Amino acid sequence: MTVTASPRVLFYVQHLLGIGHLARASRIAQALARDGFEVTMVTGGLPVPGFPGPGVAHVALPAIAAGAEGFADLVDEAGRPIDDAFKAERRDLLLDTYRAIAPDVVLIEAFPFGRRQVRFELLPLLDAIHARPHRPLVLSSVRDILQENRKPRRNEESLALIEARFDGVLVHGDPAFIRLEDSFPLAGRIGSRILYTGLVAPEPPEPPSERWDVVVSAGGGAVGGDLIRAALAARDRLDPALSWCLIAGPNLPEAEYSALVAAAPPQVALFRFRKDFAQLLAGAQVSVSQAGYNTACDILRAGCRAVLVPYAAGGETEQTTRAAHLPAEVVTEADLSPDTLATAIGRALERPAASLPQLDLNGAANTAKLLRRMLEGGSAS
Repeated sequence: MTVTASPRVLFYVQHLLGIGHLARASRIAQALARDGFEVTMVTGGLPVPGFPGPGVAHVALPAIAAGAEGFADLVDEAGRPIDDAFKAERRDLLLDTYRAIAPDVVLIEAFPFGRRQVRFELLPLLDAIHARPHRPLVLSSVRDILQENRKPRRNEESLALIEARFDGVLVHGDPAFIRLEDSFPLAGRIGSRILYTGLVAPEPPEPPSERWDVVVSAGGGAVGGDLIRAALAARDRLDPALSWCLIAGPNLPEAEYSALVAAAPPQVALFRFRKDFAQLLAGAQVSVSQAGYNTACDILRAGCRAVLVPYAAGGETEQTTRAAHLPAEVVTEADLSPDTLATAIGRALERPAASLPQLDLNGAANTAKLLRRMLEGGSAS
């Protein structure tokens, strides 16, 4: 492969519920752009202001999201079930984009370990890539912990696709924290194709311009309303001198957000979204959140005490696994109440401030270095 000074990258990302996948991929895309790559991110979820960010070209496929029945129930932006014509439109736009860019690297977020719902466009993309005589590098980009499959055959299907169509699996984690085989039992058969990048955390934050003692965040907000409401009530059970900031998330339904605005006392700061979230954690005594990848990285970077309420609906296992590996107070969704949350916050406030593990948090920049080595034909390790 002839390598240019500015290799072209096509980065496919499909978020269906929260914004975690999009946020992590955007951090990686920004790091690639800073390293001189020409990055085009192809997104397939509902638009989120501010992502993928400056310096990254963006192609938005007709948006889909998880419907009322969960991830297997795909709907369009208006909430209508998608049909074959809709799928064909997305597939054709994705293939046209691939041909127009002629990338040196194709990154596909989550697939084939997840996002089986969009095989209707990703399998044709992989076929088109492998039809070229001089094809790009093809890499799966995954977080450190995968959702556990309840059907073992799906692990075999994922492995077969990796072996047939991918050059490697970028695991955005630190093996000292958790390894891919801990959530994907067939990882040993992938062998040297597994490439750990480190965790994709933000840059070390600047000192915060505003400070609150307790920062409560619901991630994207699509499933975080119960956490925010419990936190509002838990406040009354704790030291009244503590200052509170609640971040409800951009995807919290408007009716729920309006109810929170009406319920929040004047002493509580309530926001939809804060771009300076990592800075706020650096100035907080304790963070209260779910246990998503990006929030965990923010907590690790800030060195903040934490209370975690991992998302576990619909058989989800990833956040529960992550929470168990972090030195944090954990409240399960089933046990979440104002009393249990207040107790956990009280315990967290008694923890030493610097009790978090020292991990590689430079996964975005490391990804750029790794891709350059692969393109130059050197070892990725």
